[in-house]
Order: sequence, then structure tokens, then C-alpha cells
Amino acid sequence: MYAIIVDGGRQYRVEPGMEVDLDFRETPAGESLTFEKVLAVQGDSGLKLGTPTVDGATVTASVMGPKQGQKIYVQKFRRRKNSKSRIGHRQLFTRVKITDIAGV
Repeated sequence: MYAIIVDGGRQYRVEPGMEVDLDFRETPAGESLTFEKVLAVQGDSGLKLGTPTVDGATVTASVMGPKQGQKIYVQKFRRRKNSKSRIGHRQLFTRVKITDIAGV
């Protein structure tokens, strides 16, 4: 069983028990999130495709907490000007665990 959901302009293929990193949101750990933009649901009865979303289908997830992504470096260099800079950035994510897919 799986579903394809939309969150933050991105599509995610999720299954029950799966952990997903979403865009950061100020939600404390232990809270539950409900995703109602479900594009497709695969279950025992077959695949249901939405136009654009599947009516009555929801995906429930519990928030595990914030997580930092991998560090990336941004470098700027101007030749022959003695000008260079390097900064690092770590994006914040919210890790959620998919608990239930309803409306199959």
C-alpha cells in the first residue's frame, strides 16, 4: 500500500511506517499531521488516481522532530581581484513518520 502526496510544492511517494523529511515547520514532536492532497492511492482494491486529487483520501503522519540536512558550501571567486568568500548552509527539515493511509 502506498500513496503519492503533495506538500510544499513537492510530491512524495509514502508508505505506512516510512520516515520522510519535509520542509521545516514549527510543529512540536509528537503532533500529528494530515495530508489531504493525495494524488494517487494504491491498495488492495487497486490503484486510484485523482483528478487532480483522490476524494476522501488522507495520509496521517506523526512528527518526529526537526532535522538538519547535509552541509553545502557556496563559494564566490573573482579572479585577479583578491576577492573570494565561502559560506556554509544546512537546511532545516521536519522529519515525519507515516502512520496511516485512509480512503483506499
